[in-house]
Amino acid sequence: MKSLALFLCLAQLWGCHSVPVGPALVYRELDCDDPETEQAALVAVDYINNHVLRGYKHTLNQIDKVKVWPRRPMGEVFELEIDTLETTCHVLDPTPLANCSVRPQMQHAVEGDCDFRLLKQDGQFTVLFAKCDSSPDSAEDVRKVCPQCPLLAPLNDTRVVHAVDAALTAFNAQSNGSYFRLVEVSRAQLTPLPPSTYVEFAVAATDCVAAEVTDPAKCNLLAEKQYGFCKATLTEKVGGEDVAVTCTVFQTQPLIPQPQPDGTEAVGPTVVADPGVTVPEASPDLPAAALVVGPVVVAIPEAPLPEHRAHYDLRHAFMGVASVESASGEAFHVGKVPKVVQPDVAVAAGPVVHPCPGRIRHFKI
Repeated sequence: MKSLALFLCLAQLWGCHSVPVGPALVYRELDCDDPETEQAALVAVDYINNHVLRGYKHTLNQIDKVKVWPRRPMGEVFELEIDTLETTCHVLDPTPLANCSVRPQMQHAVEGDCDFRLLKQDGQFTVLFAKCDSSPDSAEDVRKVCPQCPLLAPLNDTRVVHAVDAALTAFNAQSNGSYFRLVEVSRAQLTPLPPSTYVEFAVAATDCVAAEVTDPAKCNLLAEKQYGFCKATLTEKVGGEDVAVTCTVFQTQPLIPQPQPDGTEAVGPTVVADPGVTVPEASPDLPAAALVVGPVVVAIPEAPLPEHRAHYDLRHAFMGVASVESASGEAFHVGKVPKVVQPDVAVAAGPVVHPCPGRIRHFKI
């Protein structure tokens, strides 16, 4: 009887060990400065600039983390954390990102913090998930670099609003062409001595002639959108004020006919590729992968000034982002402990050094 009981226990133990266990989540860690990682990060940055409708373009500053998950039946999912920096190019500016200068710290720089998941399949990256936020540098850090430099001012400050109105009025008064309307106030700074307000703002051309406008409310934006970007300084003086303004008007943005359910084509404020941008050539040091053409410009509506905000936060750039399944086909679970595979790293005693975060391309905020 004891032999029979012992046999049953052994059989149960053997049966438990023979039951196949579900596939464990396995990911590999790449160097944050690996060419493949950088290629994924550049696609992520293109995605940001193609979806931000207000404010300024961002550029890659640092790759913080990267995990690469296998995805069934094929492909891999790159899970990235990246830092970006605001450039001096407005999102409506067709200048390629490579030619846009990073805004220096003395001008009160803005940093972006983003999480991305990208699917790489057949050598092409597709963004599956994107989440970003951004914030200006701290006042203390700005003061360390430039003690007298002005900080960012709220975009709805009464002095800012007045400076923009005065600058746009002065620009239209000098114009021999279309009357331009305000699209957004992009940036502002207040200087105490001499008392002055510096502003940057975006404008759009209307169907009215500037010299003939009597009622701006009757002026409509052109069907083929034409945007401009202005910089102005309003200086307060005894008995009045001086306004200095310069505006750059970009080429028109033709609307692309969109197919309708009834087979006809309609034109609307849809996403259009910027004709002034060429597709960048892939670097020979980077693996073959799809590059997102950018920037993409949409016909953005006029909007009220953000309350007490000094910049347009990237967290409002992405809409309708859905959760993403893991590379192995299972949902990401915080409680699971995945296995880590590090390619080209020999197994040896001692601590494993993770090659992240990567290099800082500009400066750290």
